[in-house]
Amino acid sequence: MDYKSAGVDIEAGYRSVELIKKSVAGTMRPEVLGGLGGFAGAFSLEKIRQMEDPVLVSGTDGVGTKIKAAFIMDKHDTVGIDCVAMCVNDIACAGGEPLFFLDYIACGKNYPEKIAQIVAGVAEGCKQSEAALIGGETAEHPGLMPEDEYDLAGFAVGVVDRNDMITGENIQAGDTLVGIASSGIHSNGFSLIRKVFDMTEESLNTYYDELGAKLGDVLLTPTRIYVKALKALRTAGVDIKGASHITGGGFYENVPRMLPDGTRASIRLDAFQRLPIFDLIQKKGNIADEMMYNTYNCGLGMVLAVDASDAERAVSILNEAGEKAYIVGNVISGEKGVDLC
Repeated sequence: MDYKSAGVDIEAGYRSVELIKKSVAGTMRPEVLGGLGGFAGAFSLEKIRQMEDPVLVSGTDGVGTKIKAAFIMDKHDTVGIDCVAMCVNDIACAGGEPLFFLDYIACGKNYPEKIAQIVAGVAEGCKQSEAALIGGETAEHPGLMPEDEYDLAGFAVGVVDRNDMITGENIQAGDTLVGIASSGIHSNGFSLIRKVFDMTEESLNTYYDELGAKLGDVLLTPTRIYVKALKALRTAGVDIKGASHITGGGFYENVPRMLPDGTRASIRLDAFQRLPIFDLIQKKGNIADEMMYNTYNCGLGMVLAVDASDAERAVSILNEAGEKAYIVGNVISGEKGVDLC
Protein backbone atom coordinates (compact mmCIF):
# COMPACT_ATOMS: atom_id res chain seq x y z
CA MET A 1 0.00 0.00 0.00
CA ASP A 2 1.25 3.47 -0.85
CA TYR A 3 -0.14 7.01 -1.23
CA LYS A 4 -0.72 6.65 -4.98
CA SER A 5 -2.85 3.54 -4.51
CA ALA A 6 -4.86 5.53 -1.94
CA GLY A 7 -5.65 8.06 -4.67
CA VAL A 8 -2.99 10.78 -4.23
CA ASP A 9 -0.37 10.98 -6.98
CA ILE A 10 2.62 12.92 -5.65
CA GLU A 11 4.43 12.72 -8.99
CA ALA A 12 1.46 14.35 -10.70
CA GLY A 13 1.72 17.14 -8.17
CA TYR A 14 5.37 17.69 -9.07
CA ARG A 15 4.49 17.78 -12.77
CA SER A 16 1.70 20.30 -12.14
CA VAL A 17 4.20 22.64 -10.48
CA GLU A 18 6.57 22.35 -13.42
CA LEU A 19 3.80 23.08 -15.92
CA ILE A 20 2.58 26.22 -14.13
CA LYS A 21 5.98 27.83 -13.52
CA LYS A 22 5.99 29.80 -16.78
CA SER A 23 2.47 31.16 -16.22
CA VAL A 24 3.27 32.18 -12.67
CA ALA A 25 6.54 33.84 -13.67
CA GLY A 26 4.64 36.17 -15.97
CA THR A 27 2.79 37.71 -13.01
CA MET A 28 5.81 38.71 -10.95
CA ARG A 29 6.25 42.20 -9.52
CA PRO A 30 9.52 43.69 -8.20
CA GLU A 31 8.23 43.31 -4.64
CA VAL A 32 8.05 39.51 -4.85
CA LEU A 33 10.84 37.81 -2.92
CA GLY A 34 11.99 34.29 -3.72
CA GLY A 35 10.49 31.95 -6.28
CA LEU A 36 7.78 29.36 -6.66
CA GLY A 37 8.00 26.36 -4.37
CA GLY A 38 8.62 27.87 -0.95
CA PHE A 39 6.39 27.25 2.04
CA ALA A 40 5.14 30.85 1.97
CA GLY A 41 4.94 33.64 -0.58
CA ALA A 42 7.01 36.68 0.35
CA PHE A 43 6.21 40.24 -0.71
CA SER A 44 8.27 43.30 0.20
CA LEU A 45 6.43 46.26 1.75
CA GLU A 46 9.19 48.76 0.91
CA LYS A 47 7.05 50.73 -1.55
CA ILE A 48 4.12 50.81 0.84
CA ARG A 49 6.28 52.71 3.32
CA GLN A 50 6.07 55.66 0.93
CA MET A 51 2.37 56.02 1.69
CA GLU A 52 1.22 58.41 4.39
CA ASP A 53 -1.21 55.95 6.00
CA PRO A 54 -1.25 52.62 4.14
CA VAL A 55 -4.24 50.35 4.62
CA LEU A 56 -4.31 46.72 3.54
CA VAL A 57 -7.52 45.59 1.81
CA SER A 58 -8.29 41.97 1.01
CA GLY A 59 -10.79 39.85 -0.86
CA THR A 60 -11.54 36.16 -1.14
CA ASP A 61 -13.98 34.34 -3.41
CA GLY A 62 -14.45 31.42 -5.74
CA VAL A 63 -16.02 30.71 -9.11
CA GLY A 64 -19.10 28.94 -7.78
CA THR A 65 -21.08 26.52 -9.90
CA LYS A 66 -19.89 28.18 -13.11
CA ILE A 67 -17.17 25.53 -13.12
CA LYS A 68 -19.84 22.94 -13.96
CA ALA A 69 -19.94 24.39 -17.48
CA ALA A 70 -16.13 24.16 -17.61
CA PHE A 71 -16.30 20.46 -16.74
CA ILE A 72 -18.82 19.72 -19.48
CA MET A 73 -17.07 21.84 -22.12
CA ASP A 74 -13.67 20.54 -20.98
CA LYS A 75 -12.47 24.14 -21.09
CA HIS A 76 -10.49 25.21 -18.06
CA ASP A 77 -8.47 28.26 -19.12
CA THR A 78 -11.02 30.97 -18.24
CA VAL A 79 -12.33 30.10 -14.77
CA GLY A 80 -9.03 31.22 -13.27
CA ILE A 81 -9.66 34.72 -14.61
CA ASP A 82 -13.07 34.62 -12.93
CA CYS A 83 -11.52 33.66 -9.62
CA VAL A 84 -9.06 36.56 -9.68
CA ALA A 85 -11.69 39.01 -10.89
CA MET A 86 -14.10 38.24 -8.07
CA CYS A 87 -11.39 39.12 -5.55
CA VAL A 88 -9.57 42.06 -7.14
CA ASN A 89 -12.73 43.87 -8.26
CA ASP A 90 -13.83 43.99 -4.63
CA ILE A 91 -10.45 45.41 -3.66
CA ALA A 92 -10.76 48.03 -6.41
CA CYS A 93 -14.14 49.07 -4.97
CA ALA A 94 -12.28 50.19 -1.85
CA GLY A 95 -9.77 52.13 -3.93
CA GLY A 96 -7.10 49.49 -3.45
CA GLU A 97 -4.30 48.37 -5.73
CA PRO A 98 -4.09 44.55 -5.77
CA LEU A 99 -0.62 43.43 -4.76
CA PHE A 100 -0.67 39.65 -4.74
CA PHE A 101 -2.95 36.65 -5.15
CA LEU A 102 -3.02 33.06 -3.95
CA ASP A 103 -5.19 30.27 -5.36
CA TYR A 104 -6.56 27.02 -3.96
CA ILE A 105 -7.58 24.13 -6.20
CA ALA A 106 -9.26 21.06 -4.72
CA CYS A 107 -9.60 18.18 -7.15
CA GLY A 108 -10.69 14.57 -7.19
CA LYS A 109 -7.57 13.66 -9.12
CA ASN A 110 -4.59 15.71 -10.16
CA TYR A 111 -4.41 15.86 -13.95
CA PRO A 112 -1.34 18.08 -14.44
CA GLU A 113 -2.35 19.44 -17.85
CA LYS A 114 -5.79 20.43 -16.54
CA ILE A 115 -4.28 22.09 -13.46
CA ALA A 116 -1.91 23.98 -15.76
CA GLN A 117 -4.85 25.31 -17.78
CA ILE A 118 -6.62 26.49 -14.63
CA VAL A 119 -3.50 28.22 -13.29
CA ALA A 120 -2.83 29.80 -16.70
CA GLY A 121 -6.22 31.48 -16.34
CA VAL A 122 -5.38 32.60 -12.81
CA ALA A 123 -2.12 34.04 -14.11
CA GLU A 124 -3.95 35.89 -16.89
CA GLY A 125 -6.30 37.42 -14.32
CA CYS A 126 -3.31 38.48 -12.25
CA LYS A 127 -1.69 40.11 -15.28
CA GLN A 128 -4.89 42.01 -16.05
CA SER A 129 -5.00 43.34 -12.48
CA GLU A 130 -1.21 43.71 -12.07
CA ALA A 131 -1.22 41.40 -9.06
CA ALA A 132 1.55 38.88 -8.47
CA LEU A 133 0.62 35.21 -8.17
CA ILE A 134 2.89 34.38 -5.25
CA GLY A 135 1.55 31.02 -4.13
CA GLY A 136 -1.22 28.46 -4.12
CA GLU A 137 -2.24 24.94 -3.27
CA THR A 138 -3.51 22.00 -5.29
CA ALA A 139 -5.11 19.37 -3.07
CA GLU A 140 -6.23 15.93 -4.21
CA HIS A 141 -9.38 14.70 -2.49
CA PRO A 142 -9.88 11.10 -3.64
CA GLY A 143 -13.15 9.63 -2.47
CA LEU A 144 -14.46 13.07 -1.55
CA MET A 145 -14.73 14.53 -5.07
CA PRO A 146 -15.25 12.86 -8.47
CA GLU A 147 -11.95 12.36 -10.27
CA ASP A 148 -12.81 14.71 -13.14
CA GLU A 149 -14.06 17.60 -10.98
CA TYR A 150 -12.42 20.40 -9.00
CA ASP A 151 -13.21 23.54 -7.05
CA LEU A 152 -11.34 26.81 -7.29
CA ALA A 153 -11.01 29.66 -4.82
CA GLY A 154 -8.60 32.51 -4.26
CA PHE A 155 -7.43 35.26 -1.96
CA ALA A 156 -6.02 38.68 -2.81
CA VAL A 157 -4.36 41.45 -0.81
CA GLY A 158 -4.12 45.06 -1.91
CA VAL A 159 -3.16 48.41 -0.46
CA VAL A 160 -4.52 51.94 -0.46
CA ASP A 161 -3.55 55.13 1.33
CA ARG A 162 -6.28 55.86 3.87
CA ASN A 163 -6.87 59.28 2.29
CA ASP A 164 -7.59 57.60 -1.04
CA MET A 165 -10.03 54.96 0.19
CA ILE A 166 -13.42 54.75 -1.53
CA THR A 167 -15.88 54.58 1.35
CA GLY A 168 -19.15 56.02 0.02
CA GLU A 169 -19.47 58.26 3.07
CA ASN A 170 -19.38 61.45 0.97
CA ILE A 171 -22.05 60.35 -1.51
CA GLN A 172 -24.95 62.81 -1.53
CA ALA A 173 -28.15 63.52 -3.43
CA GLY A 174 -27.34 65.00 -6.83
CA ASP A 175 -24.31 62.79 -7.49
CA THR A 176 -24.24 60.92 -10.78
CA LEU A 177 -24.06 57.16 -11.24
CA VAL A 178 -21.70 55.86 -13.92
CA GLY A 179 -22.00 52.24 -15.05
CA ILE A 180 -19.26 50.11 -16.61
CA ALA A 181 -20.34 47.30 -18.91
CA SER A 182 -19.94 43.67 -17.94
CA SER A 183 -18.51 41.02 -20.25
CA GLY A 184 -21.45 38.72 -19.62
CA ILE A 185 -22.83 36.77 -16.70
CA HIS A 186 -19.52 36.95 -14.83
CA SER A 187 -19.58 34.41 -11.95
CA ASN A 188 -22.96 34.69 -10.28
CA GLY A 189 -26.38 33.15 -10.75
CA PHE A 190 -25.20 29.89 -12.30
CA SER A 191 -27.29 27.75 -9.97
CA LEU A 192 -30.36 29.32 -11.59
CA ILE A 193 -28.86 28.98 -15.07
CA ARG A 194 -28.38 25.25 -14.47
CA LYS A 195 -32.13 25.03 -13.88
CA VAL A 196 -32.95 27.02 -17.01
CA PHE A 197 -30.67 25.11 -19.41
CA ASP A 198 -29.76 21.44 -19.59
CA MET A 199 -26.16 21.15 -18.47
CA THR A 200 -25.14 18.69 -21.17
CA GLU A 201 -22.49 18.82 -23.86
CA GLU A 202 -25.19 18.98 -26.53
CA SER A 203 -26.99 21.87 -24.84
CA LEU A 204 -23.83 23.90 -24.22
CA ASN A 205 -22.67 23.37 -27.81
CA THR A 206 -25.98 24.67 -29.17
CA TYR A 207 -25.57 27.79 -31.30
CA TYR A 208 -28.05 30.62 -30.65
CA ASP A 209 -28.54 33.29 -33.31
CA GLU A 210 -29.37 35.91 -30.68
CA LEU A 211 -26.06 35.23 -28.95
CA GLY A 212 -24.00 34.86 -32.10
CA ALA A 213 -22.19 32.01 -30.38
CA LYS A 214 -22.57 28.67 -28.66
CA LEU A 215 -24.27 28.82 -25.28
CA GLY A 216 -21.31 27.28 -23.44
CA ASP A 217 -18.85 29.78 -24.89
CA VAL A 218 -21.02 32.67 -23.71
CA LEU A 219 -21.51 31.18 -20.26
CA LEU A 220 -17.75 30.73 -19.86
CA THR A 221 -16.89 34.29 -20.92
CA PRO A 222 -14.59 35.40 -18.09
CA THR A 223 -15.49 38.10 -15.61
CA ARG A 224 -14.36 41.59 -16.54
CA ILE A 225 -11.56 42.97 -14.35
CA TYR A 226 -12.00 46.67 -13.54
CA VAL A 227 -8.80 47.41 -11.64
CA LYS A 228 -7.08 49.37 -14.41
CA ALA A 229 -10.29 51.21 -15.28
CA LEU A 230 -10.72 52.59 -11.77
CA LYS A 231 -7.00 53.35 -11.61
CA ALA A 232 -7.33 55.41 -14.80
CA LEU A 233 -10.05 57.50 -13.17
CA ARG A 234 -8.03 58.11 -10.02
CA THR A 235 -4.91 58.98 -12.04
CA ALA A 236 -6.96 61.55 -13.96
CA GLY A 237 -8.12 63.11 -10.70
CA VAL A 238 -11.73 61.92 -10.76
CA ASP A 239 -13.07 61.53 -7.23
CA ILE A 240 -14.79 58.15 -7.08
CA LYS A 241 -17.14 58.63 -4.14
CA GLY A 242 -18.50 55.11 -4.16
CA ALA A 243 -18.09 51.88 -6.11
CA SER A 244 -20.33 48.84 -6.31
CA HIS A 245 -19.27 45.53 -7.85
CA ILE A 246 -22.46 43.95 -9.25
CA THR A 247 -22.10 40.33 -8.18
CA GLY A 248 -24.47 37.89 -6.43
CA GLY A 249 -27.59 39.77 -5.37
CA GLY A 250 -27.51 41.90 -8.50
CA PHE A 251 -28.49 45.56 -8.28
CA TYR A 252 -30.80 45.32 -5.30
CA GLU A 253 -28.18 43.96 -2.91
CA ASN A 254 -24.96 45.50 -4.20
CA VAL A 255 -25.73 49.11 -5.15
CA PRO A 256 -27.00 50.06 -1.66
CA ARG A 257 -23.78 48.73 -0.12
CA MET A 258 -21.93 51.83 -1.26
CA LEU A 259 -24.61 54.32 -0.14
CA PRO A 260 -24.71 56.22 3.16
CA ASP A 261 -27.98 56.42 5.10
CA GLY A 262 -30.46 58.90 3.68
CA THR A 263 -29.49 58.35 0.05
CA ARG A 264 -30.99 56.19 -2.66
CA ALA A 265 -29.84 55.19 -6.15
CA SER A 266 -32.05 55.74 -9.18
CA ILE A 267 -30.90 53.77 -12.22
CA ARG A 268 -32.40 54.00 -15.71
CA LEU A 269 -32.54 50.61 -17.36
CA ASP A 270 -32.62 52.16 -20.84
CA ALA A 271 -29.30 53.93 -20.19
CA PHE A 272 -27.12 50.87 -20.77
CA GLN A 273 -27.01 47.85 -23.05
CA ARG A 274 -28.56 44.69 -21.61
CA LEU A 275 -26.65 41.77 -23.09
CA PRO A 276 -28.59 39.14 -25.14
CA ILE A 277 -27.67 36.29 -22.77
CA PHE A 278 -29.82 37.85 -20.05
CA ASP A 279 -32.82 38.11 -22.36
CA LEU A 280 -32.37 34.44 -23.29
CA ILE A 281 -32.14 33.36 -19.64
CA GLN A 282 -35.25 35.34 -18.73
CA LYS A 283 -37.25 34.02 -21.68
CA LYS A 284 -36.21 30.38 -21.29
CA GLY A 285 -36.71 30.38 -17.54
CA ASN A 286 -39.82 32.59 -17.44
CA ILE A 287 -38.06 34.72 -14.82
CA ALA A 288 -39.59 37.93 -13.46
CA ASP A 289 -37.79 41.23 -14.03
CA GLU A 290 -37.18 41.78 -10.33
CA MET A 291 -35.55 38.37 -9.98
CA MET A 292 -33.29 39.04 -12.96
CA TYR A 293 -32.01 42.30 -11.48
CA ASN A 294 -31.75 40.68 -8.05
CA THR A 295 -29.55 37.88 -9.43
CA TYR A 296 -27.55 39.13 -12.42
CA ASN A 297 -25.57 42.17 -13.49
CA CYS A 298 -27.70 42.31 -16.68
CA GLY A 299 -24.95 44.24 -18.49
CA LEU A 300 -23.33 46.42 -15.79
CA GLY A 301 -20.44 44.97 -13.86
CA MET A 302 -19.60 48.06 -11.84
CA VAL A 303 -21.55 51.15 -10.75
CA LEU A 304 -19.69 54.25 -9.57
CA ALA A 305 -20.90 57.37 -7.80
CA VAL A 306 -19.17 60.61 -8.85
CA ASP A 307 -19.85 64.30 -8.58
CA ALA A 308 -22.16 65.46 -11.36
CA SER A 309 -19.42 67.75 -12.66
CA ASP A 310 -17.11 64.75 -13.17
CA ALA A 311 -19.61 62.43 -14.83
CA GLU A 312 -19.02 63.15 -18.52
CA ARG A 313 -15.25 63.18 -18.07
CA ALA A 314 -15.39 59.89 -16.16
CA VAL A 315 -17.28 58.23 -19.01
CA SER A 316 -14.76 59.57 -21.52
CA ILE A 317 -11.79 58.32 -19.49
CA LEU A 318 -13.33 54.88 -19.07
CA ASN A 319 -14.10 54.61 -22.79
CA GLU A 320 -10.52 55.60 -23.62
CA ALA A 321 -9.33 52.89 -21.22
CA GLY A 322 -11.19 50.28 -23.27
CA GLU A 323 -14.39 50.04 -21.25
CA LYS A 324 -17.98 50.71 -22.26
CA ALA A 325 -19.27 53.27 -19.81
CA TYR A 326 -22.59 55.05 -19.43
CA ILE A 327 -24.27 57.63 -17.23
CA VAL A 328 -26.97 55.39 -15.79
CA GLY A 329 -28.67 57.46 -13.09
CA ASN A 330 -28.24 59.58 -10.04
CA VAL A 331 -28.34 59.63 -6.26
CA ILE A 332 -31.49 60.96 -4.61
CA SER A 333 -32.59 61.52 -1.03
CA GLY A 334 -34.57 58.73 0.60
CA GLU A 335 -34.33 55.41 2.38
CA LYS A 336 -31.18 53.52 1.40
CA GLY A 337 -31.94 51.33 -1.61
CA VAL A 338 -32.20 51.36 -5.39
CA ASP A 339 -34.93 52.19 -7.88
CA LEU A 340 -34.74 50.66 -11.35
CA CYS A 341 -36.84 52.61 -13.82
